Amino acid sequence: MSFISKLFGKKEKESLNQGLAKTKESFFGKLARAVAGKSTVDEEVLDNLEEVLIGADVGVNTTVKIIDRIEERVKRDKYLGSAELNMALKEEIVHLFKGKQSTEFDFSGALPYTPYVIMVVGVNGVGKTTTIGKLAHRFKQGGKAVILGAADTFRAAAVDQLRIWSERVDVPLVQQGMGADPASVAFDTLSSAKAKNADVVIIDTAGRLHNKVNLMNELGKIRNVMQKVIPGAPHEVLLVLDGSMGQNAIEQCRQFTQATSVNALAITKLDGTAKGGVVIGISDEFNIPVKYIGVGEKMEDLQVFNAAEFVDSLFS
Repeated sequence: MSFISKLFGKKEKESLNQGLAKTKESFFGKLARAVAGKSTVDEEVLDNLEEVLIGADVGVNTTVKIIDRIEERVKRDKYLGSAELNMALKEEIVHLFKGKQSTEFDFSGALPYTPYVIMVVGVNGVGKTTTIGKLAHRFKQGGKAVILGAADTFRAAAVDQLRIWSERVDVPLVQQGMGADPASVAFDTLSSAKAKNADVVIIDTAGRLHNKVNLMNELGKIRNVMQKVIPGAPHEVLLVLDGSMGQNAIEQCRQFTQATSVNALAITKLDGTAKGGVVIGISDEFNIPVKYIGVGEKMEDLQVFNAAEFVDSLFS
């Protein structure tokens, strides 16, 4: 049994199955109609499959890759029955995820740096603050000392929401209130983390995309200040995306990856949408590991992403 499968237990699998139910129902309903009355995968079936994948928000570029590889299978195998299409499709999607996921991660395991500094980015409304709260809970459950930093000082509500989560999870919060310099908040948070020997620091940042230059400058300033306190920080720049936004989530990913060095993704709200295919498209197009997915309201419903289990739940 692999390291990741030990972490992925029965409860996690049930939660994932439930969280992807809407996507699965929509996707396979359309797929069944695409092959209805067909005994082989011909040009019409491939055209229909293309529509199904795009409709599931897999994205045009990724869809073209999948269709091209299935076309190659049809040519190579001479005969590919429509009944075998599901298995072929599943294998091609698993292939797309290869080399693009972090497979050895455990909230209770050893961290590569101490303190391990995570800077969280993403637009307002995607579940950024909730993700931070759930992450803090998961790390604390894993025996880690966690500190939060409220560096989204553009909105008073953002600071208030993070304070509520810090109280709920019972971890300390460093804040200066609305209008404070975000870099100053980051400096204070990391200084406090060093003084208290914290294991994990999670910094919230403002979710604005109206001016990419300002966003780039602000995030750059926060990073520079962090590195003065802890060289190499932030160790993880986690971009939070709302899975229910489909193609808009892909565009947000494009904007943020141009503005800062994102090296991990969290895709939220998959339980409330039929657009779960966006996970496949984002992972493929940006070549950034999807580290977490949100498949429900409970604390434990923020899961460490496992590509094999994700695809299995989608197709089982």
